[in-house]
Amino acid sequence: MAAKVEPFWKRKTLAQLDQEEWESLCDGCGLCCLQKLEDEDDGSVYYTRIACKLLDLKTCRCTDYANRRQFVADCIQLTPAQADEFQWLPPTCGYRLVAEGKDLPPWHHLVCNDPEAVHKTGISQSGRMLSENSVSEDDWEEHLIFRAG
Repeated sequence: MAAKVEPFWKRKTLAQLDQEEWESLCDGCGLCCLQKLEDEDDGSVYYTRIACKLLDLKTCRCTDYANRRQFVADCIQLTPAQADEFQWLPPTCGYRLVAEGKDLPPWHHLVCNDPEAVHKTGISQSGRMLSENSVSEDDWEEHLIFRAG
């Protein structure tokens, strides 16, 4: 009888992941591409439903991922080396969960083989976001959805 092989995110460290494995940890929720506001007093990060201008509001995917940094200078490229800084990511984020030594949730596409599960379960903000091009930055506070951390 063959031994059961643990999935790569359970048997490898972040540093051992290849680029394809690393990228596959993204669940496609798009939450990291929402505009965030930081409380100047305590450093808390609040997510808004205001999406980056490059985010497709339905699929929650970047419309120009390969060239995004040319159009959005402050777009953050997540890497395994930054794992200790992932507290600002939502608690459901695959990158954050694996960095914290936790398992991926049942709805994650690597677990259930359904890339739409993140939307079906309501984890993503698909259909509930507004483009940053349609909302004045002065009004972003009116669109807070949760606090990270």
